[in-house]
Amino acid sequence: MRGRRGGARAARRRRGAEELRNYHSQPQTLPARREAAEHASALARDPRGKRAKLGFMPLSAAPYEERLTAPRSWWFLCLLAGASFALIMLPFGTLPMLAGLAGGTAAAAVVVSAYGSVRIRVVNGHLIAGEAKIPASALGDAEVLDAEEARAWRGPKADPRAFMLLRAYVPGALRVAVTDPQDPTPYVFLSTREPERLAQALRAARDGADAS
Repeated sequence: MRGRRGGARAARRRRGAEELRNYHSQPQTLPARREAAEHASALARDPRGKRAKLGFMPLSAAPYEERLTAPRSWWFLCLLAGASFALIMLPFGTLPMLAGLAGGTAAAAVVVSAYGSVRIRVVNGHLIAGEAKIPASALGDAEVLDAEEARAWRGPKADPRAFMLLRAYVPGALRVAVTDPQDPTPYVFLSTREPERLAQALRAARDGADAS
């Protein structure tokens, strides 16, 4: 009796192995292809559920963004401003002197932070520089300016009709022509630490606007 059962189990195992070989030797059916696709989709995600790095880069909402922060030396000037207020309040006692030191330093830091908080962005087909928002389709060629050329365009070459976002502590700049015939602004002058990358972002935004 036991021999018959053992022979039946061996026969079932042989039939199962034969069916498995036949399955792999035949073309995959639609369910098999669906299973393979689901497997590939699962492999395209890491254990945290994020997309795996398979050569695809996520699109950036802002291809260019720059904040024209003030240099570190300006923060030292904030301490000097606080010290000046402290000397002014010194005749009134120690507490007024300390209050002048703290208050003067804080006030100067707020001014420096606000002055350096202005941003330049290229997003959604627009150039956003400070409070100005200009469509990339209204802009022409961009000219990268080194420190000497930037000083010239800030001074004797400057056109009073131009839009200028200036930060004297930023040596480089970008000058972008305005091609909109209804806009009297001849060009946009932007102080920037990365003029080449900004010009590339503007070019890409303009090409995207023209394509659409």
